[in-house]
Amino acid sequence: MSEIHFYHMERRTPDQVLPALVEQAYAARVKVAIEAPDRNTLERVDERLWTFSEESFLPHAIAGDGAPSQPILLTTASDNLNDAKVRFLLAGAKAEPALIASPGAYERIVILFNGADEDEITAARAQWAELKASGRAISYWRQTDGGAWEKAR
Repeated sequence: MSEIHFYHMERRTPDQVLPALVEQAYAARVKVAIEAPDRNTLERVDERLWTFSEESFLPHAIAGDGAPSQPILLTTASDNLNDAKVRFLLAGAKAEPALIASPGAYERIVILFNGADEDEITAARAQWAELKASGRAISYWRQTDGGAWEKAR
């Protein structure tokens, strides 16, 4: 069963945190899908992944623009074109459609939500309730003052 992690951004935005999380997965040779509800968000993430660090290279493409076999694929759809094991969801994208489209495919789904955006908080709370009610394995993570992630109890 896929683990579902909710990452509550209180000190930084999802755009600031996502590249480091993706970099960890890529370094571990884990394929990644990044889903957002709209093309504009994907284009912003695309730019961020290319420019966040001069020392890092994260090979990726937006679905439909490049080879779907990329180790990091950005998409607005719930399919799993690159056989990702980790899926990051941004800006209110929902986990359940991806879980239904590719049952058993994901080791982890990470829902990043901005603690300064009331709409994202509301969407994350609703999604938490839906996933909990369906019996999914979910957890809530917060960033410490030092920048590390810790699981809240």
